[in-house]
Amino acid sequence: MYQLILPTADLQQSYIDYITELGDEERYPFPLDFDHSDFPALLQRIENFRLGIDIPEGFVQSTTLWLVSGNDIVGCTNIRHRLNAKIEHCGGHIGLGIRPRYRGQGLGIELMQRSINKAREFGVQTVHIHCHTDNEPSRRMIEACGGLLHSTITVGEEHVSRYLVR
Repeated sequence: MYQLILPTADLQQSYIDYITELGDEERYPFPLDFDHSDFPALLQRIENFRLGIDIPEGFVQSTTLWLVSGNDIVGCTNIRHRLNAKIEHCGGHIGLGIRPRYRGQGLGIELMQRSINKAREFGVQTVHIHCHTDNEPSRRMIEACGGLLHSTITVGEEHVSRYLVR
């Protein structure tokens, strides 16, 4: 059984192991890129985003949750409470990632569905979910959770598929 929880100090080692396991891979969602050398400061920054405190320009209030099994972080999701024009164009409400050793077990679909449900709790009616068009596992995961392709855009040299869940 997996739990979806707010980040906690007792999972510091699991978090560090997760980041190490990702190696040079691009990290999703964006809070995984926050400096974790001062773990209490990392947790406070994540909490500030949840509460809407000191949000940097261009960002919006968001909640980061960890999917855990016991004392092991399995995945991470970040749910934006609302979108600004830039994030609506490219970004969406939900960013998530599954720890490499847990991939291929359907946990991305589970985490995405839980994230969609949480976005609904925040009052989001139509959930925007975007992914790189060439990321087949992400596209399948979004579609398995009811995502309907709305459009494909090009940002720089990247192609982004934009899905809506109503």
